[in-house]
Amino acid sequence: MPLLAYFALRRYLQAVNVAHPIMFALISANIVNAFGNWVLIYGHLGFRAMGITGSGWSTCWARIYMALCLAITLLWVERKRVRPGWMGAVRIDFRRMYALLKLGAPAASQILFEIGAFSAATALCARLGPVPLAGHQIALNCAALTFMVPLGVSSAAAVRVGQQLGRLDPDGARRAGWSAIIIGVGFMACAGVVFVSIPRLIARLFTPDPAVIQVGAQLLLVAAAFQLFDGLQTVATGALRGAADTRTPMLANFVAYWLMGLPAGYFLCFRLRWGAVGIWIGLCGGLMIIGSALLIAWHKRMQSQ
Repeated sequence: MPLLAYFALRRYLQAVNVAHPIMFALISANIVNAFGNWVLIYGHLGFRAMGITGSGWSTCWARIYMALCLAITLLWVERKRVRPGWMGAVRIDFRRMYALLKLGAPAASQILFEIGAFSAATALCARLGPVPLAGHQIALNCAALTFMVPLGVSSAAAVRVGQQLGRLDPDGARRAGWSAIIIGVGFMACAGVVFVSIPRLIARLFTPDPAVIQVGAQLLLVAAAFQLFDGLQTVATGALRGAADTRTPMLANFVAYWLMGLPAGYFLCFRLRWGAVGIWIGLCGGLMIIGSALLIAWHKRMQSQ
């Protein structure tokens, strides 16, 4: 519940151009979590040592802290934006809730399909043994790290496109969306160059095992190939959300990952015996299809405005 409340409050505050308190909440929550781990895992300051259970409680309290930070921010923001007594006017509007669900359910499904695809890839790599699985985790961690930048740009794109369309300014929405796409693609292109240039050095940061380094370096080369399309699909998804289109990204992720990418990866991995590289080539193909499809969808969406 605290994490759900945090996500809801974060999205609302982003939509009204309040971003700095969110950054503060995240950074300070990591400090709270680290301190809680030190206290509860090892039993400092009079607390008994709880081991891994203590880490769970620390994470729970850190998430409650994040939700409280944003709840306080919301109260502060709303008191400045609306008339006194606004809290008494709050009521349940089922029609508005239904409209939100029509937008939110496809967006949630899109996230489920995307995360589920990489989780399925992890499960498939686990069948190959510990070395391929370790190499997979190295490449996945690196790809997840670079993904954070276009993910942030995607949130900004959703807000800016939505605001401009709300002001009946389709040209402004078009500029906001294309600018975000260029930024996201540009960053991921640079990340891809880094992956291609020093894959073994990056893998060596995670492990000294030569076998794991070799697998991790091979998978980083595949990850480099889809970095540009990963940034493209992430930011385009945000831009389309700002234009109230959440179904297209959902369908693109379902078809490209679950009907094409994962089956192709399974075939390459287990039938042609390409190993973990085959699974990642399947994911790479899925991402390329999604990125291209969402770019076309965004272009057509803006043409119709």
